[in-house]
Amino acid sequence: MAELADLEQRLGLPFHDKRLLQQAMVHRSFLNENPSSPLSSNERLEFLGDAVLGFVVAEELYRRFPDLPEGRLTRLRSAIVCKDGLCKIAQRLGLGEFLILGRGEHASSGRNKPSNLARALEALIGAAYLDQSFEGARQFILSLLSKEINEQAKCVPCDFKSALQERLHADRRGTPAYRTVDSAGPDHEKVFTVEVSEGGAVLAMGAGRSKKTAEAAAARAALEKMDQS
Repeated sequence: MAELADLEQRLGLPFHDKRLLQQAMVHRSFLNENPSSPLSSNERLEFLGDAVLGFVVAEELYRRFPDLPEGRLTRLRSAIVCKDGLCKIAQRLGLGEFLILGRGEHASSGRNKPSNLARALEALIGAAYLDQSFEGARQFILSLLSKEINEQAKCVPCDFKSALQERLHADRRGTPAYRTVDSAGPDHEKVFTVEVSEGGAVLAMGAGRSKKTAEAAAARAALEKMDQS
């Protein structure tokens, strides 16, 4: 097993209590084979880390996207903190090298199992929270997930139509309808104007270089009006 000092250096996060860092790497298979060991498994830290991770990502999305409805924020958070995503981050950090496994788990390629890696990352976040306080853990989480959060953020401007539909359905209203009301300019620089309506009532209008972007602009304008009402 690689030295925990190497892990601290890789994380850029020196721990005050090294025992927390070590516990975050202990898989229960090690304790099953070594019942007299003074170590504890990482499962309790995983439980804590999962909660801290979810909160930090939820807060970041809430602040970054003030116009998105709850349903869309929930899906964004789920996409960012999903097990596959956490596994990729753990692989990027090389956490598998530091896992403390039982012989059987090691023999079955336990250092490469996505579930082991994702859980170890959550346990590491839990350990960081206990060792570094909430703000320290928050900064640590955002530094780890910055790439994933930014990638998901790129999709948001293109999905105002889904956000509007979710908002209307949540309010027990109908499905929004889009209609092109104008197009102006030469073919290579044409600008489309689209109105979005619900139940025959126009909600807002938007413009763009394509019908798709104009529809998204109209949906965004409708969401902004609904937030202001």
